[in-house]
Amino acid sequence: MYTAPENNGSSLKLMPHFLRYTIAVVIVILDQITKIWADRSLEMYEQFPITGFFNITKAYNYGAAFSFLDNEGGWQRWFFTAISLIVSIVLAVWLFRMTKAERWLSLSIALILGGAVGNLIDRMWYGYVVDFIQVYWNNSYFPSFNIADAAISCGTALLLVLTLLEKKEESEAQH
Repeated sequence: MYTAPENNGSSLKLMPHFLRYTIAVVIVILDQITKIWADRSLEMYEQFPITGFFNITKAYNYGAAFSFLDNEGGWQRWFFTAISLIVSIVLAVWLFRMTKAERWLSLSIALILGGAVGNLIDRMWYGYVVDFIQVYWNNSYFPSFNIADAAISCGTALLLVLTLLEKKEESEAQH
């Protein structure tokens, strides 16, 4: 008679970690594929209208969010690379230390981690981040962004919602 090997649960304990890091890796892969496509397929600032408020266009961002410090002569490349690397390491460790019950928090951190690593790769490889998504209304244009930026924004929004809900639950528990 066959007896299955004893499972001490270690593989089940690793499953949430696998899923968390898989989300981050998928974000990095999608981000890099789309940036490579945009960089090879588009001329700088060439616009391809998709809807009445959304274009595909290529732009290089040498700075941080919203092109902050974009024209500072090059020192910002290494500054933002170092910050991105440190943040990515902290997020990866934090993600590993989360419990299985922290699903939504781990999703938000995985999204932020994937976006941070996606932009980190660009900064290290090229010295700038490739942006290609442009949202606008009439003649007002939002700064161009990419999949990594969208993942960071979604992860941050989810993190803020979770923080607000947690504070609301704590406040209700005290009353």
